[in-house]
Parts: sequence; C-alpha cells; structure tokens
Amino acid sequence: MYAIGEFAALARVSVRMLRHYDTIGLLEPTRVEPRTGYRFYTIDQLPALLRIVELRELGVGLERILALGRADDQDAGWRAVLDERRRELEASIVGDRDRIARIERRLRQLEGTTMSEVVYKPLDPVTVYATHAPAPGMGPENVMPVIEPLIGRLDEALVAAGRPLLEPGVFWYVPTDDEQLAVHVSYLAEPTPVPGAGYDVVDLPGIALAATLHHRGDMSRMGESWMRLLETLVADGYSASGPVREVYLEAEGHEPAPDWLTELQVAVERRNEPDEGEAPR
Repeated sequence: MYAIGEFAALARVSVRMLRHYDTIGLLEPTRVEPRTGYRFYTIDQLPALLRIVELRELGVGLERILALGRADDQDAGWRAVLDERRRELEASIVGDRDRIARIERRLRQLEGTTMSEVVYKPLDPVTVYATHAPAPGMGPENVMPVIEPLIGRLDEALVAAGRPLLEPGVFWYVPTDDEQLAVHVSYLAEPTPVPGAGYDVVDLPGIALAATLHHRGDMSRMGESWMRLLETLVADGYSASGPVREVYLEAEGHEPAPDWLTELQVAVERRNEPDEGEAPR
C-alpha cells in the first residue's frame, strides 16, 4: 500500500490533484487512517489513475471522466470518450484554420491589398415575389437552416403558379418584437406581377444612397464582409439609415458555393458632423 505522496510520485501527479480526485469521487483511496486522515492507495488503482491523467492531458473534462468511471463496460466507454474527443479536436482544427484564414484576410485588408471596394450609389425600386420565415437570430448558424427550405418553398409556389424564377434573388432581414429575425427571400417579378398562393408580391422601395460591397463566397464568411462594409461607411462619414439587403448576383443552384457573388446593400446618409480625425470621401 502506498501513502498519498508515494502514489502521487509514482504516477507523476501532485498530491493536491489526488486529494481533489478523492473529493469529487473520481479516485478514492483504498484506506483512510481514521486518526490522521492520511490516504493510502494500492498498486491496483494505478491503471485507473494513469487513465485519468491521460484523458486530462487530452483535454477531456472531469465530468466526462466521472461518467466513464460509472460505465458498466469500461473498454467501450473508453473508446467512446476517445472518439468523441477526436471529433472535438478535428472540429477545433477546422475552426482554427478558418480563424487563421480570417486573420490573413484582415491583414491583407489593412495592407490595402483587398480587391473588393465599397461603392456608394442609388438603388432603383424593385418588385419581387417573396416569402419569409422566422430565425432565432442573425448569423449563418441561425439563418442558413431557415433559408434553404424557405427558397425551396418559394420555388415550389412560383412553379405551381406558372411564374418564372428570375434572378437575382434578393434577401432581407427584419428584427421582430420577440427578438427573432424575419428572413425574407425573393426573386424578381415580371414587369406585370401576378399574385399567387404561397408567395407575396412585394414592392421594395428605391434607396437614395446605399453603401454596397461585393462578397465572393458562401454565407459562412458573409459576416466579415458586412463588418467591413459597416466599418468603411462609418469611416467615410456615413450612418446606416434604412434597409439592409443581400442581392445574389451569381448563385447557381441553392447550395452555397465559393463562387457565389453577393452584393451587400445598406441605406446610408451623411452624418452632419464627422467625428474628429475622420476623412470623408
């Protein structure tokens, strides 16, 4: 039998860690001296401790390790934990690569090598065939699951009504009182629009002046482009003052692709008094 210090040294962990594992019920000592409170362990407990140490080094949380300790089939539980952690790490690698790519894009922007520029222009009114559905919030993780079935529903309604699917598609988003987001998708209507079931005829008003930016790629990186557009219009001495739209200029099919081209549009107006240090164009 080993005293706690000896057992800790054998497994190359701290005494404090062993005491903590005992407190949370992860690895209790074989015997505790009633008078002194000293903890003692047996060699048979070493494999369990080494497994705990390895799982912690792999980034597995203590709650997950506790659940593994209660599993009837330890080998199956061990494999399940490792498979789960592998998937988490793979997802983390993908996320880190995306963040590195975003940093590189931001650095290119700061160095002045970004190709797409913000353009200020008026927008004509347009009539569209549209439908909408609620999303729990902004961001691709909330909007994308709503958009794909929404477009499919609009396609079916227009085809059933004998209406053409005229590109480009126009999307816009409206916050609602219940803190959700109304996602609107549409196609251009013919010069003489025809009402029908499953869609609305919507007249989108013209915009006297809009800040626009072309985004190349799917929706996963669109937030970056929106951020850049908003940062630029503020730096140029404007305020956002009205509708925000996405016009899909090149978007073959409904599956987002890297070659999609979307024009981001936001109504703007010149601020009366530019902030100190800004240089409006």
